[in-house]
Order: sequence, then C-alpha cells, then structure tokens
Amino acid sequence: MGKCAKCMTRVPYGTLIATIFCFAGVLTFLTCLYPAVRLTLRMFEDLFTYNLEWLNELQLVFIIVGSFMGLLAITLLIVGICSTGATRSKVYRGWKSRVGGRISSALCMAIVYIINLLWLAIACCLVVVVFVFHVLRGLCDNSRDCVDLQQFHFMFPNGTDIKTLNICKKKKIFCTDTIIYAEPYYILSFAASIVVIISLLHYIMCLAANYTRIKDQEKFKDLQELQYLQDSEMGTLPKDRF
Repeated sequence: MGKCAKCMTRVPYGTLIATIFCFAGVLTFLTCLYPAVRLTLRMFEDLFTYNLEWLNELQLVFIIVGSFMGLLAITLLIVGICSTGATRSKVYRGWKSRVGGRISSALCMAIVYIINLLWLAIACCLVVVVFVFHVLRGLCDNSRDCVDLQQFHFMFPNGTDIKTLNICKKKKIFCTDTIIYAEPYYILSFAASIVVIISLLHYIMCLAANYTRIKDQEKFKDLQELQYLQDSEMGTLPKDRF
C-alpha cells in the first residue's frame, strides 16, 4: 500500500465533513446576524429613541463565539484523527492511553451535547424573530402612509409612548432601511444555525463511534492475533491429513 493510500485511511471523513459544515454554518451565521442586529438596533435608536449602550460590545461577542466554535471544531477534528485507522493503534496502544481516549471522547460528547442545546435555543429564538419580521414586512407592503404597531405594544418596554408606535414620517427608515434589508439576513442566520446543529449532531455520532472503537480495540487486536495463530497452525499441517 502506497503512502498516499495509507494517509487516506487515517482521515476521519465523518469528522471532517462535520467540521466543514460547522465552519460554514458558523461563518454564515455570524456574517449574516451581525448586520441584521445592527440594523435592528439602529432602528430602535432612530424611531423609538432607545439607548442600548450595553449592546455596543456586540462585535466582541460575535468574535468570542466564532473563536470558540472554531477552536472546538479543530479540537474535535484532532480527536477524530487520533481515533481513526493506524493512528488509533499507535496513539491508544497502552491501557492507560485507551482509558484516556475513552474519557476524552466522552467529555467531548458531553460538551458538544450541551453546545447543541444552546444552538437549538438560538434557532428557536431566530424562528420567532423571522416570524415577527415577516409580519412587519407584510405591514410595510400593505400600508400606504403609516405603519401601525400599536397591536404589538407588548413587544416594547413598559412606558413606551403609544403614539410612537404609529410610524408615518419615518416609514422609510422602518420599512425600506431596516425591515426589508434585515429580514433576509435573519432568514440566512436561521438556516446557518440549522447547519451548525446538524454538524454538532454529526460530531456526536462520530465521537460515539470513536469511543466504541477505542473501547473494543484490544478485543479486535486479540481476535486478529488469534486468527493469525490459527492460520499459521493450518499452514504447518501436512497436506495428506486433508
């Protein structure tokens, strides 16, 4: 077997596919959600004079999320490489190394499971946001002069002036500059979150398979040695016995 073929047998294709999906989903999510949130915040500041200074560090939050998910994906890819093919036999040769490999796989599964729940919560929130923006887009398309948001007063903080919810002069800022532009970004962000969830589920399946391989590696090795001994004994027997 050539060097290229040996190298190909050591590639964790399942984990690699999950990593590609994770990077693509997180990158799309952050790229689309950031401008959508900025447009929404600007709308609240211009139309309803809300001071949302605590969201000024939003860019830092996005950088932290992207860095964490990227580091997690690279770590899981390394774990997959160590648990695949001939690399597994070299890395998890001893008893202690196999126990460490099983613990690391189980720990990664627990972490990925918790993160997957967080992404499910994010996806559920984005479903609500997409629905709200879709309804607002319909109001913008159907109204000629003013957009009446008084029916959605429960979505605004207490003390909001009801008159400000009837948007007339600033309809262009609300509809054209915010809703029409932000809605596609939120939809793409929701789709990207689903891709991330799928990649995390794929990671869990790969980690479970790697855990089983590491656990049963010694049994497979004993079976291979037993098969080799049986073949050797059969080869040394004289032919006239058959």
